[in-house]
Amino acid sequence: MVGSVSETIAAGAASLPKVSVPLATRTFRSDADSLQYEAARSAAARATEFRVVVSMFDRELYVLDGTDTLLVAPVAVAVDTTLEYNGRTWRFETPRGKRRVLTKEANPVWVPPLWHYAEVASRQGLKLAHLDRKRAVKLLDGRKLVVRDNRVGTLDGTRFTPLPADEEIVFDGTIFVPPFGTANRRIPGELGKYKMSLGEGYLLHGTPHTASIGTAATHGCVRLLDEDIEWLYSQVPLGTPVYIY
Repeated sequence: MVGSVSETIAAGAASLPKVSVPLATRTFRSDADSLQYEAARSAAARATEFRVVVSMFDRELYVLDGTDTLLVAPVAVAVDTTLEYNGRTWRFETPRGKRRVLTKEANPVWVPPLWHYAEVASRQGLKLAHLDRKRAVKLLDGRKLVVRDNRVGTLDGTRFTPLPADEEIVFDGTIFVPPFGTANRRIPGELGKYKMSLGEGYLLHGTPHTASIGTAATHGCVRLLDEDIEWLYSQVPLGTPVYIY
């Protein structure tokens, strides 16, 4: 549906960078989503403290101090889609509203959640199974899929061959979810050089996928170029409010 922005909000938004997306082309998921947009943008417009503001329509992030704009950076936001697989549903959206920077981390490692494996399984027509550290999986070729010393690998007789940690584990039409704590469930570099947590799994973070910046491409996080997240990491303190609309 196409929503409208109230005159009150438009008048109060003078301290915000100008929204470049025409009003008529802004679409909302529901009336509630439209109201959340208006409330979040209005709150961001009234704020005067040092703050971060994310415009999902413009796919831009701003750092403001009073009426001064310190940074304007392009971002990638959520794809705003739903994944249904094997009786479970995941909604990939960037929530509107006010949050705060809760934690910061350099050189973060991404630990893929279950939806990642369900997404691959759905896209490639695979079954999905969870690996157990204490239980081997017998493969059709006679080998066994096992976990040893926090690495997933195959066991052929007594010979253990570790699998590449940066590749999905797919055998016999099934994608296997590696246990937490294994090298196969940790992907360095996927979140770029830095991440800043906004709570509930939502992050501001960098990315090696620079072509995605300026698009709807994430599963809920706000993704930035590494030079921009580096600036945020060094200049934005913990507790800083983040307005997303």
